[in-house]
Amino acid sequence: MTLAEYGCFIDGAWGAAAGGAMIDVLDPATGQPMARIARGQAGDIDAAVASARKALRGWADCPPVQRARVLAEIARRIAQEQEHLARLECQDTGKPLKQARADAVAAARFFEYYAGVADKVLGSSIPLGAEYFDFTVREPVGVTAQIVPWNYPLQIASRGLAPALATGNTVVMKPAELACLSVLELARICHEAGLPPGVLNVVTGLGHEAGAALAAHPGVGLVVFTGSVGTGREVMKAAAENIVPVLLELGGKSPNIVLADADLDKVAPALLQAAFPHAGQTCSAGTRVLVQRQAHAALSSRLAGLAAGLRVGPGLSDPDIGPLVSRQQQRRVLEYIDIGRNEGAEVIMAGQAMAGADLEAGNFVMPTLLDGAAPHMRVHQEEIFGPVLTLVPFDDVDHAVEIANGTEYGLVAGIWGRDVGQTHALAQRVQAGQVFVNCYGAGGGVELPFGGYRKSGFGREKGLDALLSYTQVKNICIRI
Repeated sequence: MTLAEYGCFIDGAWGAAAGGAMIDVLDPATGQPMARIARGQAGDIDAAVASARKALRGWADCPPVQRARVLAEIARRIAQEQEHLARLECQDTGKPLKQARADAVAAARFFEYYAGVADKVLGSSIPLGAEYFDFTVREPVGVTAQIVPWNYPLQIASRGLAPALATGNTVVMKPAELACLSVLELARICHEAGLPPGVLNVVTGLGHEAGAALAAHPGVGLVVFTGSVGTGREVMKAAAENIVPVLLELGGKSPNIVLADADLDKVAPALLQAAFPHAGQTCSAGTRVLVQRQAHAALSSRLAGLAAGLRVGPGLSDPDIGPLVSRQQQRRVLEYIDIGRNEGAEVIMAGQAMAGADLEAGNFVMPTLLDGAAPHMRVHQEEIFGPVLTLVPFDDVDHAVEIANGTEYGLVAGIWGRDVGQTHALAQRVQAGQVFVNCYGAGGGVELPFGGYRKSGFGREKGLDALLSYTQVKNICIRI
């Protein structure tokens, strides 16, 4: 079988990487190659940044309404190719098809949302008396370097690209080598929708080669990174050499706090949905359940029963749990399960293989509950990035807050209970960038500002708050 091959997309054209080398992209459900991508190097990053800098003035000076129309056309074309993009994302990442379809819907919504914002990025006037006329304007930061992870390539590429374009910036994007085919298809769609050459450039390759070169490039005005804390730290160091701001969305160990008065029959399935999207390979996954001691046994029993019914298989068969992205990630998750067992947690492995699923060939891990965990355990403190959920009992609300805030992360939290006053008070005390009460997420969340506390990163993406990162304020003062 001839594999599809993708080059780099620079200055409106596809081409091979400067060195000519290619990387195989593997299907995580089978371990077999499914495509080949260019192995971009520092020279390719140089060419992409030069192209983006050349295109910057024309795109920034473009009337905002015209930028809005281009974004709206991109949204329309993504919606038109939704099934194609979803199936590609599904096979490339391993996630269930229904989740990949939701990603494609969210990608179109990002462009639709920021198309509506592009001509509404406003300044303000500042009264200084009759002698002066003072006002502010918001200008683009310039070339934005966007390093996209492998777990949600289509959605995360769109959430950074759409506000950057809406506010007049140009983009050089480096997607993850493990899963990036939907990002390359997105670049094609943007070009076909009328985005001028150089406004979007995509260089594929390895993180320590193309990614490192992009983060350290002196020609960019903002570095946007989603990924691990360790890599985020290196990105910050590289950007600091050029005094370039960074927008970081890093790890998470998000808690769901279940109060004794919560409706457990409704809460239990929602907790599994929060914990296991994309087999738990989601920074915002609710991987810790903090349950009030009176309800612990009942909730644990419900979760174990529901987990036993989860179906595990290849993403295209639309299971509940798909494969992990790589053998390395599979080994990491299995090691954490052993760590939890050795730390004293009760390991409950559940789920069932679907017909036709070769669990040996793919990177599969059965959904796992670690019951009776303690706050000090590594499995409770560290991001596992797999289908593993820890249950920790607490005594009272103060104890719940202490446990919830007791990790180095602070990305998302959920609170479940019938007492409105108590849940609202808890929401004020939990340190997380997003707090949901009696839900976990709200559709695609395009409109909701997203970002973290502590080592979950800083800055906000999504919603109107994203515009703060992609623009800079200029004050102009005129003496009359």
